[in-house]
Amino acid sequence: MWYVNKQFDQAQIESLSSKGFLVRNSGGVVRIEKYNCGAELRKSPQGRFQMTVIPSIMFQGQFTHLWDAGYQKFLLTHDGLKFPIRVAQLADLRRFNEELRTALGVPTYYNEAIGSTCQYSVYDRVKGRVGDVPDETVGAHEESEH
Repeated sequence: MWYVNKQFDQAQIESLSSKGFLVRNSGGVVRIEKYNCGAELRKSPQGRFQMTVIPSIMFQGQFTHLWDAGYQKFLLTHDGLKFPIRVAQLADLRRFNEELRTALGVPTYYNEAIGSTCQYSVYDRVKGRVGDVPDETVGAHEESEH
């Protein structure tokens, strides 16, 4: 998880392409992708860039959230669809995150380097408490069959 308020200059963003990242810039919004993962930065009025979407696994071209439901980790789309995450996807996310941090000169701290940090950790097995039905708590649902 990035807890970074650091801002980046144009030269840092432009250097990412030479480091193997796919960089798309449109109207002050920069999308960075590699290994089926992505992040987004936005240009501030001062002309520097700040991260607005932390490194995430991409699903059908969209950013997802990593969710720990207690019994398994899931990818959660913006429209609430959930998909079990695969080990290879977690490995890609870790690799993308580490390479992006290195390329931008952002330090990695111990607690961030020891494992995957989820954007949501919502679960509680006591009936009647918030989180007892994890899907309901985060608004997740299975993809409907057609």
